[in-house]
Amino acid sequence: MPSPNPALRRQVVSIYKELLNLGKDYPLGFDYFRTRLHGAFMANAGLRDEEEIRKGIARAEFVRKEVEALYYLKRYRTLRKRYDVT
Repeated sequence: MPSPNPALRRQVVSIYKELLNLGKDYPLGFDYFRTRLHGAFMANAGLRDEEEIRKGIARAEFVRKEVEALYYLKRYRTLRKRYDVT
């Protein structure tokens, strides 16, 4: 088997760390988030095709954006509830 591209490996590790950092504020708790994240990455640990790895990175970026949107929505709702005078 050919070894994966080192640049792709750095991208995978980087997105994993970003997602772990985002998981610290996850509503169901960090342990829940971390185990699910680890499972998702381990399920794709055997990928060797660069195109498949790139698709996995794109999927992880999408998940990152969705988690960020979840946090922004939660913050917006909290602020609106706190300061809405209607």
